[in-house]
Amino acid sequence: MKTQNIAIDELLQVDQDKFLSDWLAESIASGGSSKAAGSLAAEAKTLLAALREGVRADGEAAQFDGPAWAGLREALSSLSSTRAAQGASAADTSQFVLAIKKPLFIGLQERAKDPQSLMDLILWSTSLADRMAQFTVGAYQRTREDVIRRQQMELLELSTPVIKLWDGVLAVPMIGTLDSSRTQLVMEALLQRIVETGSELAIIDITGVPTVDTLVAQHLLKTVTAIRLMGADCIISGIRPQIAQTIVHLGINLQGIITKATLADALSLALKTNGFVVTRPKKA
Repeated sequence: MKTQNIAIDELLQVDQDKFLSDWLAESIASGGSSKAAGSLAAEAKTLLAALREGVRADGEAAQFDGPAWAGLREALSSLSSTRAAQGASAADTSQFVLAIKKPLFIGLQERAKDPQSLMDLILWSTSLADRMAQFTVGAYQRTREDVIRRQQMELLELSTPVIKLWDGVLAVPMIGTLDSSRTQLVMEALLQRIVETGSELAIIDITGVPTVDTLVAQHLLKTVTAIRLMGADCIISGIRPQIAQTIVHLGINLQGIITKATLADALSLALKTNGFVVTRPKKA
């Protein structure tokens, strides 16, 4: 092994308990984590084991992406994912990793034979610790992005439910901005429900859509076309006066598509189309 690797391996082998204690103390003192001491110790032990494995594999600090540090990268990814799921911040997580510097410097100082070797050891360990913290932040960010992406998909599914209003009549109340990804989600869910229920008519209610522009109209037209290809028909409801004026102003062609001002009007037409007659009972 290289000189730096040997020095760190000896440090972790001889004084591991003291090193671990000093790391945790430094982490708490620097405000790197508000977690319980037992939980911090478990995280630190896992990282130390992976660090020692990489050191013994003769890993280079400047080549943190190399195979020697694979175990350490995996341990850091696990740490970031766990902490992100628990609501810890990226700053706290990286600070916990960076707290390893002080016990490293102190331990290496005791083992350095001369100022030059001490400088080499400190530069090497600083480079490694910084790369560990940088990797941790990146892993944390990826985890948070995955969580946000999953939550967005769940919100989209919740905000575009396909409701069975009557036998043969489905409805999709649209709320918020209509974009390509959401249109695709609505189309898939609606077409699947048409197949499952054998419905012949679908109502797309855009009362909750704030604005209708050319792009939104294109998304609606694609959805209507897909519904017709499935052998069903479609009614668009929620056409407010402002939206009607916008559609006319933009020159959007909705010819051949049935539109209604309200969902109630659309349901009334749908029932008539399917041969249902709704009457009020006569008063006694």
